[in-house]
Amino acid sequence: MLRSRFGKVLLIVISAFVLLEFRLFYLQIIEGKSLFDAASAQREVSLPIQKDRGNILDRSGIPFTNNTGKILALIQPSVLNGNDENLHKLSECLKQDQAKLRDELDSSAAPVLQEIDENSKKTLLSFGVKGISLIYALDRYNSNSLAKHIIGYMGNADGKGHAGIEKSFEDILNINGQNNIIAVADARNNLIKGLGYRLQDSGNQNKKLNVKLTLDYHIQEIVENVMDRHDITGAVVVEDVNNGDILAMASKPDFDQNNVGDYLGRSRDELFNRAVASYNLGSIFKIIDAVLFFESGMDPSDEFFCPGYIKVGNLEFKCSSYDSGGHGIVDFSQAFAKSCNPFFINAGLKLGYKNLIETAQKFGLGSTTGIDKQGIEESSGKLPDINKNFSLGDIANISIGQGDILATPLQVADIVATIANGGIKHRINLVDSVVDDSDNVVKEHRVNQGSRIVSENIAQKVREVMEQVTENGTGTKAGLAQYGGSGGKTGTAETGQYVNGIKVVHGWFAGYFPQNNPKYSIAVFAEDGKSGGQTAAPVFEEIAEEISRKGL
Repeated sequence: MLRSRFGKVLLIVISAFVLLEFRLFYLQIIEGKSLFDAASAQREVSLPIQKDRGNILDRSGIPFTNNTGKILALIQPSVLNGNDENLHKLSECLKQDQAKLRDELDSSAAPVLQEIDENSKKTLLSFGVKGISLIYALDRYNSNSLAKHIIGYMGNADGKGHAGIEKSFEDILNINGQNNIIAVADARNNLIKGLGYRLQDSGNQNKKLNVKLTLDYHIQEIVENVMDRHDITGAVVVEDVNNGDILAMASKPDFDQNNVGDYLGRSRDELFNRAVASYNLGSIFKIIDAVLFFESGMDPSDEFFCPGYIKVGNLEFKCSSYDSGGHGIVDFSQAFAKSCNPFFINAGLKLGYKNLIETAQKFGLGSTTGIDKQGIEESSGKLPDINKNFSLGDIANISIGQGDILATPLQVADIVATIANGGIKHRINLVDSVVDDSDNVVKEHRVNQGSRIVSENIAQKVREVMEQVTENGTGTKAGLAQYGGSGGKTGTAETGQYVNGIKVVHGWFAGYFPQNNPKYSIAVFAEDGKSGGQTAAPVFEEIAEEISRKGL
């Protein structure tokens, strides 16, 4: 009886031990990893580094975004607190007050991330301060970012695109990813030694898509550097004359994409994209006059006497040569080169305003170029109503690009491109495609389209007089003699506005280069630039010289 009872107890004890062993085996071997991960996850401290987002690329795949490295110091308060020597070294390196730094670290048991520069990194490494790790990440934008009005910016609060390509392609660029540093801490948020840190990416790398533009990073950089050196308020657009691709588009002044709120309500309108805004065109319109002049069969050798003004009805229109007594006797080529207003007013009255407006419409004035469908808002400019009855004075103004004629720098660059390539107007493109990280095209956005609007013969005749402008006319400061020459047209546009009693006059230069087999058209607009020949032409020449010198 006693032996039987002992046997039952022994069986129960053995069974309990077997069950316990099995449970331990199950927990440690079978469920061990998942239980450890679950326990660790409860103690994970997540520090956001950067939002994972698709890039905006130039035509060769060079990124306009996420192209600047930054260094982050990950500081462990639990290691540094109480170590005044290391705290002193850290405060010196970070150029922070030691007491304030101590207070900041005391208030946070979790790790602290702080951006540092290269010199601070070297100093930290030389000090050998414990409790600090270095992490390398990328900035979406920095102070040297290019094409800011095209790229746009993201909202600091919601991390979404709020302007430009960032906004228009938000659904493509935003992959809802966040890169974090994960640190494992105990219940008091002190780091658990030995577990260290790990980089947690969004897990969406295979879904990441990028937007490829037609812009050329190197040409964009040249344009912006030249504009900065000349300190002009205005815009520059560079177009490939053979296919309508926009290779550079810049507006100055620009802004800091990381601190957009600082520019709201400012008088300089840094957020305003002048490259796609409408302005008084002035004598650039004489390119339209020239096309119609030749198409109408008027004789370019016919001479005209310019006394410095012309009377139309009871109105007097002055020429730039008014103070010097006029240009005297000029033919068409001389009048175009010297931008003689009386000559073109006289010609415009003969050609007729309807023909002038219809020719301008063929070149796209009064209509958007198409980049509004690719994510960038643009003005259509303005032309007079062709069905309106105009006075002789109105027609005189139309002939020289004054009055109700407005155009954007983008439209002007395209007018020149059409003449430069022999008369074919291409559909303008700014966005090429959406691509993956291997540069495979996911969706094409480029529109390959072109139509002849001017005969090759007429376009060649207009090119010849445009080349006279840079060789011996008003645009000699854009001559580009060392790099194959150029052709162009200056413009000095009256605005009817006054600032402190001084008339506001915009300066234009629009041209192409080189003279033989042109590759590029460039429109330079200088807001309140006074004179296109003096202000805008040198900007054109410097940009063209650098593009040519670098073999772009």
